[in-house]
Amino acid sequence: MNRDKKATKVSELQETFSKAKFAVVTDYRGLKVTELEKLRRALREQNAQIRVSKNTLLRIAVKGTEYEGLTEFFTGTTAVAVAFEDPVGSAKALTEFAKEYDNLKIRSAALEGSVLNAEDVLALSKLPGKDELRAMLLGTMAAVPTGFVRVLNGVPQKLVYALQAIKEQKEN
Repeated sequence: MNRDKKATKVSELQETFSKAKFAVVTDYRGLKVTELEKLRRALREQNAQIRVSKNTLLRIAVKGTEYEGLTEFFTGTTAVAVAFEDPVGSAKALTEFAKEYDNLKIRSAALEGSVLNAEDVLALSKLPGKDELRAMLLGTMAAVPTGFVRVLNGVPQKLVYALQAIKEQKEN
């Protein structure tokens, strides 16, 4: 790779890291191309991507960013997954893929300037995602007026039951 291609690759990586909210360093040794494509599709659904690059170019690209703490993990065969929105969704996709294919190893991650280990990424993947949290919030918000309506409906309903009982008593 000549110097111009390396500079272009570094600028692409720097742009990717500047937009990213979450980055995971993985070892993909032994993965087949079809398996890596499956991972790419799973990450794309979560508005994330995985980038394979040389370690020296990755070190240069993260220099001066909040992902600089990951430089010590750029060894061997390295692929970096970056999430642009929800870190939980991409962490779930990566951990599910790593369970299915043993060749993908999660080394480390960075979230908001903090370096996480593989266990932290696993714990992050067990949290509810944005959509799940929105559904929980919507359910909670809908439960309050529903309960209020039931309480208000209870008084006239009991009155109707009482009148029905009086009617049945007079008929007997």
